Amino acid sequence: MAVLLKRLLHPRRPPAALGRPLGRREASLDTHAEAAVRVRFAPSPTGFLHLGGLRTALYNYIFAKKHRGSFILRLEDTDQTRLVPGAAENIEDMLEWAGIPPDESPRRGGPAGPYLQSQRLALYAQATEALLKSGAAYPCFCSPQRLELLKREALRNRQTPRYDNRCRSLSEAQVAQKLAKDPKPAIRFHLEGEAPAFQDLVYGWNRHEVASVEGDPVILKSDGFPTYHLACVVDDHHMGISHVLRGSEWLVSTSKHLLLYQALGWQPPCFAHLPLLLNRDGSKLSKRQGDIFLEHFAAAGFLPDALLDIITSCGSGFAENQMGRTLPELITQFDLTRVTCHSALLDLEKLPEFNRLHLRRLVSDETQRRQLVGKLQALVEEAFGSQLQDRHVLDAAYVDRIILLRQGHICRLQDLVSPAHSYLWTRPAVGRAQLGAVSEKVDVIAKRVLGLLEGPGMSLTQDMLNGELKKLSEGLEGTKHSNVMKLLRVALSGQLDPPQRVCATFFQDGFQPRGLWDGLSITYYGVCPSFLTPKEPFCACAMFPLPQGWEMYDLLIF
Repeated sequence: MAVLLKRLLHPRRPPAALGRPLGRREASLDTHAEAAVRVRFAPSPTGFLHLGGLRTALYNYIFAKKHRGSFILRLEDTDQTRLVPGAAENIEDMLEWAGIPPDESPRRGGPAGPYLQSQRLALYAQATEALLKSGAAYPCFCSPQRLELLKREALRNRQTPRYDNRCRSLSEAQVAQKLAKDPKPAIRFHLEGEAPAFQDLVYGWNRHEVASVEGDPVILKSDGFPTYHLACVVDDHHMGISHVLRGSEWLVSTSKHLLLYQALGWQPPCFAHLPLLLNRDGSKLSKRQGDIFLEHFAAAGFLPDALLDIITSCGSGFAENQMGRTLPELITQFDLTRVTCHSALLDLEKLPEFNRLHLRRLVSDETQRRQLVGKLQALVEEAFGSQLQDRHVLDAAYVDRIILLRQGHICRLQDLVSPAHSYLWTRPAVGRAQLGAVSEKVDVIAKRVLGLLEGPGMSLTQDMLNGELKKLSEGLEGTKHSNVMKLLRVALSGQLDPPQRVCATFFQDGFQPRGLWDGLSITYYGVCPSFLTPKEPFCACAMFPLPQGWEMYDLLIF
């Protein structure tokens, strides 16, 4: 750095490779219509990917795909002191999980790499050298203590802290003298008096006179790493970015970036600043909210399409907001001109309903449902493990039937391994005391229900079975039908309260069902998988259509 600065004490013309300086009128946002669309998502790996970052990435992705362009992931890791271990990997992992993988990235590579800013330091040094040579930048020797005093003084006077541009006016002799003592100064960009106006694709025409409210910004730190302002301009130029879609918090910095483009002689990309994604109450999403990170939603069983759906439904950019849109539909319907300046209010309490719709769509697709079967098998194994008395409940055919039965009623696959659905996988242990608490006539009810089911030649439909149970209840003096049904519910599922439909299924093929009550200590055999023979005794809950020649009787318990 010292050698470079000493060379620059005698300024020369900028190298031709960096292009010619553009006039203010030329520094507009017009790009060639036939140019390829290239957009980038450029997060800092100082934390894991959250919903706000996902939304920015998604809008870049669907814009690129709509225009047959490229979506680039660039990691801005220049603030080495704030890097979070594993964050860089998490960001790319979560983009792939969400179904919006980058075309170019640190992991995938690409023609414009490297895609980590810490590996692009030579490019920033080259740009800084050009700015120093042209007089658009200068070394700053102010100590951290002096800068802190300036900040405190401004705050004491209720002013916005800003650098006083002290080192801007140093002579060549003064710079040479200071370099002898401090060979690694920071480099600041000389802000011009008038910033260029620009037309943002969302917010319209803007101009921010940054020189009147800010001091000259640092563009290269003393450790050789660039600040955001220089790095994003250099990288967007060398990566051929055509459109910058980023959060509206960067809108006021765009004039500063345009001044850098102008000083370097580069054509700027088009800018579109996206309104913020806020909590339902209007507060900002914060990384301190542990439940806004994508890995939280993935672990909780929420589907990627549900997250993409809800973060777009609460905002703008589409002809109409509706639930249930898939990623291809989002790409087709997206229109950047429809993005408004209004912040999007995210109501995460609606996420389960979004997830229910997308889960039902997956269930209706046979290929997708096979994948769901595998996931549910793993969930059952994880949730119950050694509690599985009959591992036949992990059979794919049985798991598939369970998913088909509960589609539309559950929001996540995880719901099927909740305590309310444990009877689908394990034998509920129900003792006499628990049954006796429901009805004093446990013995009588058990005997009559078994007699009903064991009757020779019985061929009961669902309606017939419900009718027979009502007759059974009417024959029990002082016992309500609801108590009989509640007793059966407890016996079959171990659940006192409905609230879901519970079905008891019995197969008859010349055998007598056993094990429904065994000395009033319930023995539960689980739902009979399709591969079991009808000769095996069992009591089954929540069953669907059976193989040909098997009979099913649904006992509805409400």
